[in-house]
Amino acid sequence: MHDFTRRSLLQGGTALAATGMLTGPALFDFAQAWAQSAPWKAEPGAKLTVMRWKRFVPAEDDAFNAMVAAFKAATGTEMNVFSESFEDVQPKASVAANTGSGLDLAWGLHTLPQLFPTKVLKMNDVADYLGKKYGGWTEAAAKTCKQGDDWLGIPVATIGGYLTYRKSAVEKAGFKQVPSDFPAYLELCKALKANNTPAGFALGHATGDANAWVHNILWGFNGWTVDKDDKVIINSPETMKALEYAKALSDTFIPGVASWNDSSNNKAFLSGELYLTSNGISIYVAAKDDPSKKELAEDIDHALWPVGPIGKPTELQLAVPILAFNFCKYPNAAKAFIAFMLEKENFEKWLSGARGYLTHTLNAYDTAPVWTADPKNAVFGQASKRALPASGIGTPGEKAATAIADFIVVDMFANYCTGAKDGKTAMAEAERQLKRIYR
Repeated sequence: MHDFTRRSLLQGGTALAATGMLTGPALFDFAQAWAQSAPWKAEPGAKLTVMRWKRFVPAEDDAFNAMVAAFKAATGTEMNVFSESFEDVQPKASVAANTGSGLDLAWGLHTLPQLFPTKVLKMNDVADYLGKKYGGWTEAAAKTCKQGDDWLGIPVATIGGYLTYRKSAVEKAGFKQVPSDFPAYLELCKALKANNTPAGFALGHATGDANAWVHNILWGFNGWTVDKDDKVIINSPETMKALEYAKALSDTFIPGVASWNDSSNNKAFLSGELYLTSNGISIYVAAKDDPSKKELAEDIDHALWPVGPIGKPTELQLAVPILAFNFCKYPNAAKAFIAFMLEKENFEKWLSGARGYLTHTLNAYDTAPVWTADPKNAVFGQASKRALPASGIGTPGEKAATAIADFIVVDMFANYCTGAKDGKTAMAEAERQLKRIYR
């Protein structure tokens, strides 16, 4: 747990200066001026306990911590921040929601605020303030956090997950670039396997990586968990086609993907065992930052997800919304902190600190410098605009959030791809699970 002070803020400026982040006195001066004019004034003696997901890019964490320190110094709010793995964020947020204690804010994944619709502080005023100031919200981001007209949280960012690949391996397989359609993409993966430069995608309970690629295939074949009226429709010919395609794809994968979590493919790629995978930009960043992997970094590139028979992008990207619980004793401080995070003077530099790992959800940041700083970053700038909410064509809400949190679609694909169950059984099991949720 970190307790940030002005002194720590001023001392921490050196590392952040390289990213273009406001640092030291400059960040403090901005924070002081902002606090004086902000719509929300932190309550005297305010204290906030904040849980976030563990960073994958150290400079992002540094930038976030600098903002926290500046906010504390400018408003007098005590800020206690701790990090948890992707897999642990939701269970710990659930404990806080059920007990009414332990956390004030939770920065989590996918539709986290939808899991606790009656336990969150409504953020309509914060969403309106930021949306009007910064060009409005992307459609998927807004749907992720809204219930009717109410904002249950604020969509801070999207962790864009796209295809990370070795250019030399793709070219050797006979392709100039990663194909943009499903049939050619499968042929690429077959050729990569034949050349002993295989692809690999998580089929275990990897919150970001596994959900991303299986949903892209399910939705790409026009298969859905539920329809627009939230009727369960997973057991369908379209889903079966998606399963069959995914099985053919998984036959080209490196061994062991059924047990992978969100860090497994990073390790395999950086060690030279893997040549195509789905991930955030963190693999590329890690290679760039390691002098011994200079050649690997130069050989890495990124590509958008291929588009299926449906004919349009069907991407599930990892939304990372923040919520404040309604039992928080200092609601004004909570709202002020969230708004402060997304002001241009903070957020644009924070995106640069994240080096492409975080993607904006406010349209004004389309032109943020991070997307042109390195041509290999550009793909990730499209993540929030190409994404669908975690509910697909259904209603983003508690039920859709539960289905994602329970890995129902991931398990259906894993069961079929590994041969644990036939298609009919895998779909029927997913259907039963979904009907228990959507009853």
